[in-house]
Amino acid sequence: MPEPRLVIGLNAVLSALDGTAPKVLCVERALGPSLPFGRFDPDRHRTFEIGLREFIERQADVPVGYVEQLYTFGDMGREAPRARMKDGTPSDRVVSVGYLGLAPEITEPAIERASWCHWYTYFPWEDLRNGPSKLLTEDLIPALLDWAGQRPGDRMRVDAAFGLGDAPWEEERVLDRYELMYEARLVEEAARDVFGEGDGEREPSPGRYGQPMMSDHRRILATAIDRLRGKLRYRPIVFQMVPPVFTLTDLQRAVEAILGFPLHKQNFRRSVEAVGLAEKTGEVTGSTGGRPAALYRASRLALQKHGPGLPLPRFRPKC
Repeated sequence: MPEPRLVIGLNAVLSALDGTAPKVLCVERALGPSLPFGRFDPDRHRTFEIGLREFIERQADVPVGYVEQLYTFGDMGREAPRARMKDGTPSDRVVSVGYLGLAPEITEPAIERASWCHWYTYFPWEDLRNGPSKLLTEDLIPALLDWAGQRPGDRMRVDAAFGLGDAPWEEERVLDRYELMYEARLVEEAARDVFGEGDGEREPSPGRYGQPMMSDHRRILATAIDRLRGKLRYRPIVFQMVPPVFTLTDLQRAVEAILGFPLHKQNFRRSVEAVGLAEKTGEVTGSTGGRPAALYRASRLALQKHGPGLPLPRFRPKC
């Protein structure tokens, strides 16, 4: 029996916008959809990022633009069902370094089992652009309150994560919300991972609260959405995901797609122009269906890696 080894894996959350749909690159596997992942080879890869780019292009044949390291995932049992690396053994302990990558457009993967999947297929409760869904208000929140019961600490956690009572809905708490659901055994991953199956306790209904992913990849995706939503405030990162030329309506809808809720139209436009993140090209487009709309491009300030973030004058969603 081979001795267990510590294996370093690399996971990529490569996101892009398809119109108003935020999507992530996934690879369909026997155990369900996964994020692109691979084993870091210290003999071949000078850096983690080189290894990451190599296996994304090998697994999905999609070019990678902006990349930043996200988090290291190493909890015991996180690889159940086992996210085995090539030449690995079932006893290997897999520690994954997660990366967030952004693409400026949807590029059709050359590999058949790779595809772009909608974020909100995995986190349907996070999309509040048309208001809180019945899934959230009439199903998920009551289930969590029932789980919290008379435990004040858990009730406070539910309130804080889901914007109940006097607490606001905070868009960058995607991971907090998912982990509460995991702890309450409302997601399928909880049944198959540390809790085991068929223990007579709360069993989640398949697909009821979003599509599960292989291993802990839905948790990694939640972490990436957290990071991207939070960075919108202090980095011009959204310009890595929009075309070179856009209308302010296009830009607003891109931001709303990432945040998952609507922004105040007039205040958003005034703020973007006041901060100087977008500049007019001098051209207009009639494709909006109404009056011709001015075309903009990202300013030099917006293209700086450490430039200012976007103002987010929003209608605060409440559950």
